[in-house]
Amino acid sequence: MTTVESAYASRAAEYADLFGSVGAAHPTDRRLVETWADGVRGRVLDAGCGPGHWTDHLARRGREVHGIDLVPAFVDRARAAYPGVRFDVGSIDAIDEVDGSLGGVLAWYSTIHHAPDRIGVPLAEFARILRPGGSLLLGYFAGESAVEVFDHAVVPAYRWPEHELHAVLREHGFEVTASYRRTGREHRPLGSVVCRHGDAP
Repeated sequence: MTTVESAYASRAAEYADLFGSVGAAHPTDRRLVETWADGVRGRVLDAGCGPGHWTDHLARRGREVHGIDLVPAFVDRARAAYPGVRFDVGSIDAIDEVDGSLGGVLAWYSTIHHAPDRIGVPLAEFARILRPGGSLLLGYFAGESAVEVFDHAVVPAYRWPEHELHAVLREHGFEVTASYRRTGREHRPLGSVVCRHGDAP
């Protein structure tokens, strides 16, 4: 069991109770995820789905979607809460999907624990499984001048300056089409980025 997996496994119920509903999401985030998903053509993967609320929400909006998560306790809870939606235990570092088979990948804060020398692993997987013209929506903690680690509530995570994250995404064949930042006194600066992979057919 990895450090991240074990840390989340020990607090899965607490995490799900606090954050495991779309209703707990900021309205801006909800609109962004919905608008992005409505524009995706083809199957969608919720990569690092946690307790499965976004996966279910997209399924209810008519998307063909399934979720994967490294933590079995999250997957068990998601399956129980949303029995009509597919959930699998799996790592975003090694995704069980055929090359070029998906229209979209939602990575909503699922790469926040990847260090700068490791974040290329899931990004390469997202690029591999997306069809040409497929879309990635990635949520992250925003930083200022340099990537920095901080004490996340569960396990250390990383803040990324927008320009550095965009550069890494470009290295993996993504074109950034939209970028957002949200700040507030009640939370750390948050960022999200919409990317297109390769050229549409």
